[in-house]
Parts: sequence; C-alpha cells; structure tokens
Amino acid sequence: MRYPLILVALAATAPLFAQSTPQIPGQVDATRVVAGSYAADPAHSLIAWEVNHFGFSDYIGLFGDITGTLTIDPANLSAASVDVTIPVAKVTTASAGLTDHLLRAGKDGAKPDFFGPEPGDARFVSTSVTPAGNSAKIAGNLTLNGITKPVTLDAEFTGAGTNPFSEKGTVGFSATTMIKRSDFGVDGFIPLVSDEVELEIHVAFEKN
Repeated sequence: MRYPLILVALAATAPLFAQSTPQIPGQVDATRVVAGSYAADPAHSLIAWEVNHFGFSDYIGLFGDITGTLTIDPANLSAASVDVTIPVAKVTTASAGLTDHLLRAGKDGAKPDFFGPEPGDARFVSTSVTPAGNSAKIAGNLTLNGITKPVTLDAEFTGAGTNPFSEKGTVGFSATTMIKRSDFGVDGFIPLVSDEVELEIHVAFEKN
C-alpha cells in the first residue's frame, strides 16, 4: 500500500523539481542575436591547435586570452566582420617542457625551432562571410610570425542569449580550419612534426 503513496508524493513534488532546473542561457536561435558590435570574451574564448608528432600520435595545445571584435546584423549576415587577436606568447600545452620549447630562442643565435621567446600576436581579419543557415564560410587574412596569408574558416553558430553573470547579450561561434605552418615561417622539425596544423576555434562575443 505504501507504493501508491510514494507515487502520489512524487507527483506532488514534480513541479518543484521542474522549477529548480536551470535553463541554459544560450540557444541556437538566430532571433536572439542583437545587431551591433561585440567584443570577444577572453575568459571564454580558446583556439586549439593540433599537430602530428613523429607519426605516432596527435598533440594538442591551446591559445587563450583571445581578444577582438565582431560586427553582425542577423538581417544581413554577409556584411558581418570579425577581427581577432591571438597572443602567441601565451601558448600552453600539457607539458611545461614542450611549452618552453615552443617559446625558446634558437641555439647560438639560430632561428627558433618554433615561435621564439617574444613572438608577436597573431591576428585574423575577415574579408568576406558567406552564410548558410547556422553555418558560414569566413574568408580572411591570418597574420602569424609576421607573415600574412589568406585563410578560410568553416564556422558554426553555437548560441545566443544573455549571460546571467555579466548581464550582457552574448553570441558564440566555433570554427575549424587547416593551415601549413611552413607558410608562416614556422618550419621546425618538418616532417617529423607535421606541417599541417588543425585549428579549432571557440569564441564568445559580448555586446558592447
């Protein structure tokens, strides 16, 4: 007889549990995007890079503290523009020794194996946006190691809404692309460490 009573009690408390369930602020809903200018949220924006190491395994590192701007109008997405700066000097990996190696000067005054101890910031500036639903091709120029080359990003709209902590309208995007590091003069240990570098980009922009 106690089981029906338990069921009745659970049914009575169900609305309370439903009310306590938090709602995710960001939704994949373009109608939530407010036209205007946005600034990248450095604390919640990352770029992951991946290279193949000796043909044995893929290795992943991160660039953080991304800064930049986005201008967007949901009614005219092809006119959107993005300008993002990546502090290469803040590169990080799971190995302190490898991170130091990436930022190490060349021996006896030679060219650094990778970035060197005081690398300049990288920067991506869009030149065109071709939208397709919640996706887009973003063409632009990437400057890395003092060299500028055209790069196209395969971007995806990941959500929009109001950040409950900052109380700012926020939009998020992810993107992927492949570059050759030798195109930018970062050619140490090729082909033992792959020339091809996969980039996975996640950026949150807050309304100005």
